[in-house]
Amino acid sequence: MIRRLISPFLIVMLLASAVAAQSIPSGKRITVRVGSELSSGKANVGDGFEGSLAKDLVVDGKTVARAGSTVHGKVTYVNPSGRLHKPGAITLRLTSVNGIPVHTSGVSRQGKSHTKSNATKIGGGAAAGALLGGVIGGGKGALIGAGAGAGAGTGVAVATGKQEAVIPAESMLTFTTASSAHK
Repeated sequence: MIRRLISPFLIVMLLASAVAAQSIPSGKRITVRVGSELSSGKANVGDGFEGSLAKDLVVDGKTVARAGSTVHGKVTYVNPSGRLHKPGAITLRLTSVNGIPVHTSGVSRQGKSHTKSNATKIGGGAAAGALLGGVIGGGKGALIGAGAGAGAGTGVAVATGKQEAVIPAESMLTFTTASSAHK
């Protein structure tokens, strides 16, 4: 009778210790494929995301998680884009790989700079305004036209200026574990 109770108990204990022994050490690189698009214009700090492991995760010669295993993470920083300056930024961290909790470094992305685009729009507007003003009203018209054109170019830059940080669906991101985590 006691033997019947001890055998299942020992089996459960052995399985539990095998599962508990799974850990991902500090410094391990984990490459994942993001499941859906993430954008600094739409995401909030704390939002979760899901993806899949890009290749087998091997620790000390043992496969801890197979390619295709589910990974979970969260958004840890978001800064939406301004219209004329400050491109958007987003930072992600993994929280688990195949059910094993992990602590990773952040992976960040930043939107394109506003500088070149805004300079083209504002400068182009000023040049076009000066040209048109010069043709219509001479030197004084060119000066007035340049100011009006720059103002119009600035309006265009404001209307079209957001440069969000975007991580497209299916993007490959590589995280590095920051400390050992156990299941």
